[in-house]
Amino acid sequence: MNRAMNSGDRLCLLRDAEAATAGYRAVDGAPHYAFGADGVPLICTLAIAGAAAHDDAPWRYIVETDVLPEFEAEFNAWYDDEHLPALAAVPGVVRASRWLDAAGSPRYIACYDLAVSEAVGSPPWLVVRATPWSSRIRPAFRNTRRTMFERLRR
Repeated sequence: MNRAMNSGDRLCLLRDAEAATAGYRAVDGAPHYAFGADGVPLICTLAIAGAAAHDDAPWRYIVETDVLPEFEAEFNAWYDDEHLPALAAVPGVVRASRWLDAAGSPRYIACYDLAVSEAVGSPPWLVVRATPWSSRIRPAFRNTRRTMFERLRR
């Protein structure tokens, strides 16, 4: 498991008009923001090479959430010890990473770089989402957003 980021890797939050020039754009049209190379810097807390680590990643799936304060320690343990490693192992996942927006909300961001968008919602993905620990921690989520992004062609 690769838990180190490349020295040049970073993920930043872009909002509104800035999103039009980002490296990725939302494909489902829900939010007015995107993730790219410039914007509000986020702190990487964990990155894991995925099952498709050597493939191109034209898709990026982002899950943002806050969590009830009394569940924060368990939430972080669940994400680091079970959830992120298991989703990284799903076929089609190039890399899975966790990020922290220390000053914003939602505070926690998970980023899944994907070779194919169908990895999200695939049977192996759904098995990971259905673990007993996942079922116990998910009700503590607040302010959750899930967005699929596609890399812009330049």
